[in-house]
Amino acid sequence: MAKRERVMRMSVELPLWRALTAYRVLTMLYAVAIFVHAREDYQRPLVAVGYLAVLAVWTLATLPRVANAQSCTKRFLGVDLTLALVGILLTRVADPDHGDGPTLPSIWTAGAVLAFALKGGWRWAGFASSLVAVANIVQRQTPSRDTLHNVLLVWVASIAIGYVVEVARASERTLARALEIEAATRERERLARDIHDSVLQVLAMVQRRGTALGGESAELGRLAGEQEVALRTLVAGGITTASRASEDVSLGAVVREVDEPDDTESGGPCDLRTLLARHAGSRVTFSEPGAPVLLPAAAARELAAAVSAALDNVNRHAGADAQAWILVEDWPDEVIVTVRDDGPGIPEGRLVQAEGEGRLGVAQSIRGRLRDIGGTAELISVPGQGTEVELKVPRGKAS
Repeated sequence: MAKRERVMRMSVELPLWRALTAYRVLTMLYAVAIFVHAREDYQRPLVAVGYLAVLAVWTLATLPRVANAQSCTKRFLGVDLTLALVGILLTRVADPDHGDGPTLPSIWTAGAVLAFALKGGWRWAGFASSLVAVANIVQRQTPSRDTLHNVLLVWVASIAIGYVVEVARASERTLARALEIEAATRERERLARDIHDSVLQVLAMVQRRGTALGGESAELGRLAGEQEVALRTLVAGGITTASRASEDVSLGAVVREVDEPDDTESGGPCDLRTLLARHAGSRVTFSEPGAPVLLPAAAARELAAAVSAALDNVNRHAGADAQAWILVEDWPDEVIVTVRDDGPGIPEGRLVQAEGEGRLGVAQSIRGRLRDIGGTAELISVPGQGTEVELKVPRGKAS
């Protein structure tokens, strides 16, 4: 499978823009319907007809402008709000005796204010709703209690929505940052496992063999040991800085997920027994069920790699004469692989000390691998009585 990148866009804001788009169309039709119903009451109906025609054309033509924050520019917002304010003030021109009835744009005006709220937050919403309030008061001349109530309602609602949008954007940035950190951490852990399973073990072997042989080999072993320490420190180092993609909230928070190439992926289940049978030998006893133990290919490979890491620990720490046993149990809801040895066991506190030194054999090569495929790894060790590693992979979670 070739390496590919998927871009996932998460946004609480986008549904609000879609709702605003529908709101503008519906309220434009509502304003037209109100005029048609009360057209005989207007002294200058042509003024109202001309304005509503412009309003209808503007609303339909600018629907793409209110699709998202990026399309909704400051210039558009200015023209949109101006159209709403002009409509409010033209109401008295079209009908000098209008009284407390609805203005020409009616509740369409709230859509213009809400666009400010979605674009710029509560401060922009407060500015736009204040201008609308002034226009309504000027148009009414002697505003009634209902007029003041409606003005205050739009003002409070728009500011509240603007504040919610700001909080949502901050939450999206935080979530995107957290997901990027998690993705970077998982990638670092994967690389740490691969390095531990190959380079670090080779360097450790060179160090031991060089020290045992002496002479120039001892110097080579010393250099290998220094490079092992440096590489362990690098592997256990800090997380890479997340990209600036999480800061772009114009179309929602962005998280990038990368699929790594997998040359051995077959797309079907894999028999775990075939991956573990190669470990059988004079020092390793392999016990398996009589039927295939099928798991998704990726899960089977990771589980087999964890078993290999456990056996490597036996070779390194249990002594040259230690025996190991691999037991595979195939249950309807899970697969359990147990790796046991008869070595001296692990001293108390040794695992914590090893992890602090950058030795990630158990933390990453075993537990990390099982965690990535939805499984668990439990290590039981009693000094003088060997070590047992139990690896469980639930069938419903394995991936």
